[in-house]
Amino acid sequence: MTRTILFAAFGLALAAAEKPRARDLGVPFDGTPGALNAITDVKGVEVGQTTLIRGEGVLKPGQGPVRTGVTVILPRGKRSKDPVFAGWFSLNGNGEMTGTTWVEESGFMEGPMAITNTHSVGVVRDAIIAWEVQHDLLRGAFALPVVAETNDGWLNDINGFHVKPEHVFHALETASTGPVAEGNVGGGTGMHCYDFKGGTGTASRKLPNAAGGYTVGVLVQANFGTRRHLMVAGAPVGKEISCDKYPCRPITLPAPARDGSIIIVVATDAPLIAPQLRRLAVRAALGIARTGGMSGNGSGDIFIAFSTANPGVAGDRDASTVRMLSNRRIDDLFEATVFATEEAVINAMVAAETMVGRDYHQWVGLPHEELKQVLRKYRRLAESK
Repeated sequence: MTRTILFAAFGLALAAAEKPRARDLGVPFDGTPGALNAITDVKGVEVGQTTLIRGEGVLKPGQGPVRTGVTVILPRGKRSKDPVFAGWFSLNGNGEMTGTTWVEESGFMEGPMAITNTHSVGVVRDAIIAWEVQHDLLRGAFALPVVAETNDGWLNDINGFHVKPEHVFHALETASTGPVAEGNVGGGTGMHCYDFKGGTGTASRKLPNAAGGYTVGVLVQANFGTRRHLMVAGAPVGKEISCDKYPCRPITLPAPARDGSIIIVVATDAPLIAPQLRRLAVRAALGIARTGGMSGNGSGDIFIAFSTANPGVAGDRDASTVRMLSNRRIDDLFEATVFATEEAVINAMVAAETMVGRDYHQWVGLPHEELKQVLRKYRRLAESK
């Protein structure tokens, strides 16, 4: 196997359209999704991905096999210098998300953010800065990009440092507002979830007009979970499709660290300020819990939320007028975040396909028909009419 996949905007849309999503299989979820059921339902948000798949067989550090990539999120699009209000939360901190000290201090996220593998955070961060310099997008003399990671070292030559600046540039330049490809793509290429193949997933919720009509979109890089804990729409899928049926890992190989990691990005167009957005980021943890996540000691579960409302308030004026949703009206956004996070995780698993990587290590894709059988058994399947 020798291929490097560079998803352009058209390729992203095509890949997203070709794969079934959890709802297509009859998985019932609470809440009403947006038109794309993706983070890009929040107007102005763009997502770009570069996927690197190359080589097979025995690991040769620096050569491969390569199973990795990078996912970028641009809150106001690729040509905007306008920061967004943001807040972040660490459920368990065995991971990395750069730039969060300034997010916490200032209340804003400036420029694009990215997700990749653990050992590529530095190059991705530096590449974002170089791209901003090239396009005159720096707001000041320096930048502190937000870049997060999960560990794909079970499948990928993670110490080969295969993510290069040009891959980050490609993801940024081809980012779009359309459908978002899921599964074995971008930063999620080499990841697992509940001892099945995991990766990139997304979902959204549209609030009714009576609740403000706001949109909440979520994107996850899912690389966590223990098989027996997996719940889908309240059904104990992990116990029914157990490691006896689909091995979690060969028993002759070392056991994984408990749980693994997940990065969650929450976007909304609701007029929230930084402390409220941190509260939104905290609620993403409840979406993980609905799928069975426990956030173990070895897990890097780090979440960030931002709002595209209030454009221009971080400008050079001495004072700005800010719109802020009343805390009395925020519960609907909490609920939307929980529901969208839950669906994004399951979407990542449904889209992900069986992948063999370094040293013939393998993560098996979640079997769709067996998933439907389990949901039917527990009367949770939404049968097509």
